[in-house]
Amino acid sequence: MKKTPVVIDVNHVTIRFNLATEKVDNLKEYFIKLLHKQLMFQEFFAIKDVSFQVRKGEAWGIIGTNGSGKSTLLKAISGIIKPYYGDIFVKGNIAPLIELGAGFDGNMTARENIFLNGCVLGHSEKYMKEHFDEIVDFAELRDFLDSPIKNFSSGMTARLGFSIATMVQPDVLIVDEILAVGDYKFRQKCERRMTEMLSKGTTLLFVSHSIEDVKRMCNHVVWLKKGTMEMCGDVEEVCEAYMQDLSQG
Repeated sequence: MKKTPVVIDVNHVTIRFNLATEKVDNLKEYFIKLLHKQLMFQEFFAIKDVSFQVRKGEAWGIIGTNGSGKSTLLKAISGIIKPYYGDIFVKGNIAPLIELGAGFDGNMTARENIFLNGCVLGHSEKYMKEHFDEIVDFAELRDFLDSPIKNFSSGMTARLGFSIATMVQPDVLIVDEILAVGDYKFRQKCERRMTEMLSKGTTLLFVSHSIEDVKRMCNHVVWLKKGTMEMCGDVEEVCEAYMQDLSQG
């Protein structure tokens, strides 16, 4: 059987951050210390030499405890941050749902934010008008269209973000814990849409602390532990090893 093409290739990726070792109270003090080379930094490696390949139409879960590097890795795959070492190749367009409220202006209404977000994703005003009702109906927010986003609950914001991002069929859909804030009924609705997108060839990267959700949505898993890849492979096998590790404390 012919294998589908690789659409995400993470090749020996290391991601480094510089952490300030002293407290700086204001920008003026920061720039003075910077000019005099008095700022001291400590290197922190959030991701350490991680490699894996994802093929078209596959659904991959990324699991690990808080601080293991899951969101950092997704941001690198999305192109938001650059690796310190290694390469990431992504074929096709990406719809990233990584940070709740990203791409929204809190002072603008939901109606205005739909068009703003569509513009950020590269859609024309005409295109957004044609799909406006579809977005609103899926998000179930028609009664709140003229309310500022800053007044929305986290669940309402997640619903709107997911609805806009999945309005079209992306090549790669990245979902990072954003559905955890939604109610059970809406999470089911989102899962049905993701399953439908997978059946049409979309590739999914899915981060969740719910192992049951990962098992239900994914067939492969990457397990990150303190920035390193502890295990990678079949969803049942990796999730079982992960849960055993958690139980051992």
